[in-house]
Amino acid sequence: MIQRIQTVYLFLASIVSGGLIFVFNLWNTVKEKIFVVNLFSKEVFTLKVIPFMFIISAILSIVSIFLFKNRKLQFVIGRIIILINLFLLGLLIYLSLNVSGETMVSEKGIGMFLPIVVILLIVLANKAIKKDEDLVKSVDRLR
Repeated sequence: MIQRIQTVYLFLASIVSGGLIFVFNLWNTVKEKIFVVNLFSKEVFTLKVIPFMFIISAILSIVSIFLFKNRKLQFVIGRIIILINLFLLGLLIYLSLNVSGETMVSEKGIGMFLPIVVILLIVLANKAIKKDEDLVKSVDRLR
């Protein structure tokens, strides 16, 4: 059913990974604030991967909302979203540690923590999906 709590968690995860990337910056350089959409114009491949991963995470969260009849597939897609965001978080940490200190980046933005929020929301959604699946299995046993 679409009105379950996991739908709220998945919708919030899609808003965080698809909408808040336009609001919060990843880091500040001396000249400008770098948002996720600004990374499309960079030459480095690792920087171009970051926006695609955010968008894929948002799309998979939306798709997972509408798979409420197939809870096992919804659970698997949740795990895939978690893996994507863990890889994204690792990539962001790698880039923040490799960019030279005060010459390029003077301050990290709050956008670096968006994958952590998405991971927490998807874990909560998967927990609710698992709870629903266990409830359905227990009712099937009584029949």
